[in-house]
Amino acid sequence: MKPAFDEMNTAAGAVRPQYEVYAGWLKRQPAEAMRSRRAEAEMIFRRVGITFAVYGAKDEDAHSEFGGTERLIPFDLIPRVIPGAEWKRMEAGLRQRVTALNRFIDDVYHGQEILKAGVVPAEQVLNNAQFRKEMMGVAVPGGVYSHISGIDIVRADTGQGGEYYVLEDNLRVPSGVSYMLENRKMMMRLFPELFSMHRVEPVAHYPDLLLETLRAVSPSGVNEPTVVVLTPGMYNSAYFEHAFLAQQMGVELVEGQDLFVKDGFVYMRTTQGPKRVDVIYRRVDDDFLDPRAFRADSTLGCAGLLDVYRDGNITLANAIGTGIADDKSIYPYVPKMVEFYLGEKPILNNVPTHLCREKDDLAYVLAHLHELVVKEVHGAGGYGMLVGPAASKAEIAGFRAVLEANPANYIAQPTLALSTCPTFVDAGIAPRHIDLRPYVLSSGKTVQTVQGGLTRVALKEGSLVVNSSQGGGTKDTWVLED
Repeated sequence: MKPAFDEMNTAAGAVRPQYEVYAGWLKRQPAEAMRSRRAEAEMIFRRVGITFAVYGAKDEDAHSEFGGTERLIPFDLIPRVIPGAEWKRMEAGLRQRVTALNRFIDDVYHGQEILKAGVVPAEQVLNNAQFRKEMMGVAVPGGVYSHISGIDIVRADTGQGGEYYVLEDNLRVPSGVSYMLENRKMMMRLFPELFSMHRVEPVAHYPDLLLETLRAVSPSGVNEPTVVVLTPGMYNSAYFEHAFLAQQMGVELVEGQDLFVKDGFVYMRTTQGPKRVDVIYRRVDDDFLDPRAFRADSTLGCAGLLDVYRDGNITLANAIGTGIADDKSIYPYVPKMVEFYLGEKPILNNVPTHLCREKDDLAYVLAHLHELVVKEVHGAGGYGMLVGPAASKAEIAGFRAVLEANPANYIAQPTLALSTCPTFVDAGIAPRHIDLRPYVLSSGKTVQTVQGGLTRVALKEGSLVVNSSQGGGTKDTWVLED
């Protein structure tokens, strides 16, 4: 494994240009003052209620009605800084990728041209648990299925310097954007002088862009759409975020029991009587959205919702069936999707990936388990995976048996040395591995981002697992104006 790319310092020990002013400021800060600021941040986050629940499952929006352990996501005081020119290239790659992914989803539920062309194996789509037959032939506004996408980006040293790669596409119910917004607010509160020393692109307008996107995809003929945020309820791991975004957009936060279907439309119960709903930003998984169409035991959705959706009288963001494009077994084909639908070369590359369902790939993976990261195709939150270099012989042997029993359920990737960023830990300032989740908003007319994203940091020394459910923390992400 190559040495990690250091975001702040070159291999020769020089400070990179985007960090020069910050590094000079940091040297002048007493450690005690930084510890005091960290304690203040923790106190404020706890008071505001910026926590998440750990279920022992995914760190994305869960569907469980039963709560887990409430936990504060650790916040690091040292920002991740990205030069404006680097961001512009990344942003172009994100727009390209999300556009191609939306074209793919639309295609698989309509003409299936990419399957007929053999670019993506038909059985990988049609037999996939995330493929929803109920969506075949359903027209969605603007042909957009993933209105809110969270694309996980990592940086690794390829010998040419740090190169960005897409590690994962999150297109169903990507979470974490509230932490991006709250982290920036916290940094501006604790270190106002830093923002007078740097020209940092703003992120606070994300809720405005989100609401604009949701309104833009309302059913045809609706001029003043009513938008709501649908949450599984207060025991969900990301409930803070659901409530936060509803409040920031100035729209109602609703649960399934607040909605009902009548005469082909969806209504919410209010103190003034029923009010028609036009757009639902749903943070509930497909299976739980409509007990008549999917899981009959679900109390989280709205009975009859799918029929209204098929008739074009409600918009769901993200669309039902979007998960087919963020399944890890589909991920290896995204560069081919870019070429197939857009006629362009991908700006952002995938991490090289072995498909364990392929005989040759499986043989290679079994022979190199100690070197690879192996993941479940439907897994999330850092669960159900093996990090070979960090695993014991017993763990590798146990995982080998699981992999051999169900190879189609896994992919494998080289163990990338994720880039590091200086991080304020108990022992002082030390490098820790990071990734980045920018958020991409698509309406069919525009594909846009805010200049930044959620930087997640693996707080355990040497760890490559940044997920909050696995002890990871977050940082503010600064994109500098050119």
